[in-house]
Amino acid sequence: MKKILLILTVLCTLTGYSQKKKVAVVAFYTDKTIDLSELGLSAVAAVTDLGNNPNFNLQPILEKYHNAFFNDYSKKFPFDLLPETDVTQKQEYIDYIPHFDREGEKGKYIINYPGYKYIYEGINGSANEVATATMFKDNADGVLFTEIHFAVVKGFAVGGTGTIKMRAYARIALYDKNGKKVFAFNEGANSKKTGTIVGGIPVLSFDKVLPMCESALDELLKDLDGRVEKMVKKTSESL
Repeated sequence: MKKILLILTVLCTLTGYSQKKKVAVVAFYTDKTIDLSELGLSAVAAVTDLGNNPNFNLQPILEKYHNAFFNDYSKKFPFDLLPETDVTQKQEYIDYIPHFDREGEKGKYIINYPGYKYIYEGINGSANEVATATMFKDNADGVLFTEIHFAVVKGFAVGGTGTIKMRAYARIALYDKNGKKVFAFNEGANSKKTGTIVGGIPVLSFDKVLPMCESALDELLKDLDGRVEKMVKKTSESL
């Protein structure tokens, strides 16, 4: 009997050590603001009025990224993700007022995946990282933020007339239960579909931009599929 108890104790101990760490995804969003800085036209973004156009709908694109993230990429992580409802239905999360939130005009361009709050991560968002890590410290070893956004990049142009492409970026950042950064990386990919630039000004009507965004995301998902595992394979040791 003592031997059986000893064996069971050892097995339970080994099982405990072999369990994966758990991580809570606390932010999942995109932004309808298209970055034009490579063209030196940042100020023109407001003129295009994409952010205010309901036909410029990035929700399906965000949905596609969400499905790939949870159904494919998460299987490559050396840690498990908490069920989304454990995060989004937690009353403390629902009641949380993020630091460095975007308000007014800027805030309305943010599109959160349903159930998530816009929680800024980064240099100025350090208070959010600590707060959310503390919020889930009892059932998670860390918190993860992810977002996708888009930027117009130069294609081929002569005399101010030519082509442009859309570049999709994904950021994935993980913080431990103390709010300390474990990793953060950005991946980008250009669309296969192109747009036009005339007189140095890109044509950015929603029916031209949306297909480029979709194309850019498709290329980005391919790149992420090959890179995610390499980027995060050692992170469980830091949690």
